[in-house]
Amino acid sequence: MTWTQMTDRPKTLRILGTRGVPAAHGGFETFAEHLSLHLVERGWRVVVYCQEDGAGPMFEDRWRGVERVRIPVRATGPKGTVQFDWKATLHASHHRDLCLTLGYNTAVFCALLRLRGVPNIINMDGIEWSRAKWGPVAKTWFWFNDWAGCWLGDHLVADHPQIKVHLSSRVRADKITTIAYGADRIESMPELPVRERGLEPGRYLTLVARPEPENSLLEVVQGFSARPRGLQLAVLGNYSADNAYHRAVQEAAGSEVKFLGAIYDKPVVQALRFHSAAYVHGHQVGGTNPSLVEALGAGNAVIAHDNRFNRWVAGEGARYFGNAGSFDRVLTEVLADPSALERMRAASVRRFEDGLTWPQILGAYETLLLQHLPQEAGSGVVADRKA
Repeated sequence: MTWTQMTDRPKTLRILGTRGVPAAHGGFETFAEHLSLHLVERGWRVVVYCQEDGAGPMFEDRWRGVERVRIPVRATGPKGTVQFDWKATLHASHHRDLCLTLGYNTAVFCALLRLRGVPNIINMDGIEWSRAKWGPVAKTWFWFNDWAGCWLGDHLVADHPQIKVHLSSRVRADKITTIAYGADRIESMPELPVRERGLEPGRYLTLVARPEPENSLLEVVQGFSARPRGLQLAVLGNYSADNAYHRAVQEAAGSEVKFLGAIYDKPVVQALRFHSAAYVHGHQVGGTNPSLVEALGAGNAVIAHDNRFNRWVAGEGARYFGNAGSFDRVLTEVLADPSALERMRAASVRRFEDGLTWPQILGAYETLLLQHLPQEAGSGVVADRKA
């Protein structure tokens, strides 16, 4: 029996856990935008909760066929996010629609959905509490919500096989589906954004990351600056003289390192990636990193930190490093053999097309969502679901 045979209600999904659509704040927002538009095109009713700055009542509108519940909050930073998540979850709990919660940072609020019988799938993101940047209080909060998400979600999504391994230590494996992250295939981009920033197409490496120790910025800059390269290292991100780690990275940089600051204009970032000789990815923790997937979609040769997360995403065609010395060695070897860069670029495209395109990712999500739509009975009560 099909969904339309069971009920006259449209297939409905409510998306929680992001700042909303259209995307302006990172990976989850970009994913929410792609998924919501994909589902609307396929006849779904999609409701996305959106965080607004300021005071006032919540209100609703539409964006490209997507219904938006816009919730103003006065607080900023983490406090504002917590307030928004609570208000969004409270609103969603008054409906019987399937929910998709992106991230587990406030997963304890999902207890309300569970108590009211609202089906909820949670994308469990990375192992946030393990990140070195967090203090004891934040680590404890994330650790607790990691457990809470595992218990309270009707089903879990892991964006990486190793994230599923981690979640399987908390719940049974058949409660978890692995679906990675997607990106667009970029086959051409204008050179002007590159040249405007003092770079020559094909004569620089690109690195896009928050300047934190777990992203290997210092190791990459030290290794790159160990000797003249004949090309530049373009580093994107905000650096502050008040931050000791930021200062250390900048002080380690040789004359061929160029700090471009934070760039939020997506076409500019895409152009910088596309025209680079190689993409450097220093992230040491997390699951499937959106920036790495986007580099594969741009056909970049990839030089990545050697860990279980990056090896699965980038595949065997990438090259890997563990510290400043090994980055120096790998880069020297690659630059000495132009054919190696070509092989790496071809391998990146093959890996991207093998499960990381948006149609593949969004199709996998829709299949999962269809499996968890509430089966409405005549009384309108959500059918019993296994924990």
